[in-house]
Amino acid sequence: MPQSQYRARQIGAKTHEVYEYDHDETKPGKPLHIMVPGGLVALASLGVIILVAYLTWFEGQLDESTGILLILLLAPFYVGGVFLFSYGYELYDVPRAIRLTAIIVFVTLAAVVIVAVLFFVLGESKGGSRSSSRSSSSSGGSKVSQKSVSSSSSGWEVPNLGNVVVLGGGRTHTREVTKEVVKEVEVPVAPRSVNCPNCNRAYVPAEEKYICPSCGAPTPEELIVESEKPRKRE
Repeated sequence: MPQSQYRARQIGAKTHEVYEYDHDETKPGKPLHIMVPGGLVALASLGVIILVAYLTWFEGQLDESTGILLILLLAPFYVGGVFLFSYGYELYDVPRAIRLTAIIVFVTLAAVVIVAVLFFVLGESKGGSRSSSRSSSSSGGSKVSQKSVSSSSSGWEVPNLGNVVVLGGGRTHTREVTKEVVKEVEVPVAPRSVNCPNCNRAYVPAEEKYICPSCGAPTPEELIVESEKPRKRE
């Protein structure tokens, strides 16, 4: 097998060399036939690995153990695809293909770690800004509500109530209003004594069975009513 004349970092010249080698019928092998499929397998595997990592450590849709297991299963496909690409790119030179594979895998791993850290930092910063905006909006709403309550309140005086709170001018005043209620109630009392119209003897008709104890005359009806009529409280 002829050895490549260019290094891997000389991408333009190296790619042209590989293309010319693949189309030269005098040279054995077709490096593009393994280089292109290997590159596609490597890219597909890397994309799935990044997706699994995102769903596991950022979205939380996959368990951590499941995400690690899937990444370990996809890692050999990625490394194998990178090796096939490097093997065709280095024109079947196995040592140089292994070295190029190690470089690509290392650089890819470093890039994935950097991207993951950046995603994490950006996610944390967005979460912090959202929480701060929510707290500020909630505090602003409370201030507005308090202000509206203070402005809408006025010093109305309500009569015949106990403790009346009057809000106005940002201050709270408490005025205690009392009202004395006077009600006349007729309280029944013991029967009063009356004077007998015949002998002018004073007696209580109910106690003497409505008969004068002195002359024995019956108590007139109007005296009975007067004796049993309750007195008004003065």
